[in-house]
Amino acid sequence: MKEITLKIYKERIHKALVFIQEHLDEEMELETLARVAHFSPFHFHRIFRGMTGESVKEHVRRLRLERAAFHLIHYKWTVIRIALSAGFDSHEAFTRAFRAMFGDSPSRFRSKRGRIPYVEAPSGVHYRVNGNLKNFMTVNKEAKKMNVEIKTIKPMRVAFMRHIGPYKECGKVWEKFCAWAGARRLLCPNTAFLGISHDDPTITPPEKLRYDACIPVDEKVLPDGEVGIQEIPGGEYAVIRHLGQYEKLIDTYAKIMGEWLPRSGREPRSTPCFEVYINSPDNTDPKDLITDIYIPLESK
Repeated sequence: MKEITLKIYKERIHKALVFIQEHLDEEMELETLARVAHFSPFHFHRIFRGMTGESVKEHVRRLRLERAAFHLIHYKWTVIRIALSAGFDSHEAFTRAFRAMFGDSPSRFRSKRGRIPYVEAPSGVHYRVNGNLKNFMTVNKEAKKMNVEIKTIKPMRVAFMRHIGPYKECGKVWEKFCAWAGARRLLCPNTAFLGISHDDPTITPPEKLRYDACIPVDEKVLPDGEVGIQEIPGGEYAVIRHLGQYEKLIDTYAKIMGEWLPRSGREPRSTPCFEVYINSPDNTDPKDLITDIYIPLESK
């Protein structure tokens, strides 16, 4: 069953990879790619990164630069035309990115007329002229090493305050939210502090990222200005503990979604993941922070 699940996950991510190859000139909407791969938009970007070793944005950018290298060798287009077709809005930006990947300026690369020196890609996927992609390699197979626990939780009513902006600035909303909750005596030593990150920081611009700071509350607590009420669905969740900086959470998400989940025999439920913060960054060294990540699962 688990090997069948891995095969199905690979087939679905493969569909997204083929779609990207065939639509490199188009904007890559997360919802479109998720639909192609038959995954929920809540989880597709994490599964993609975990299985291919690149975010969607990194993957598309690399393929466009590889295609640009092909165009420089085989087409007589101007460099600026090739730059624009690769998604860059200036000759300078394209030249910087091209040199960073291939070690030469576009003009010098063209004058050499050699083979394209593809950079190493974890998935083994590179630009193909005809878009014909037969397979890809999944990254590190460390699923057996992960300490993942399946937990069943009841629906959780939470008060929340939303932060819109870079995730690294979420501390500001927590300060404001805790001041609101403290004034209403909603905080105690056992209060659980939860976070919901709605967007992929590798795709969504930093100023548009959405994050909800949450605490569980009872029915007596009602929406109040910037504070809203929502319910975190009950059911089964895969739970993995992340140790260390919050900035590294993205890597733990990639591991559980791209390595453990495809080999687990389980499907993710179409609801957001959430995080539970076991200790506080106010009095804990970043390397000692503890965060439990909850991945919603479909019932067996």
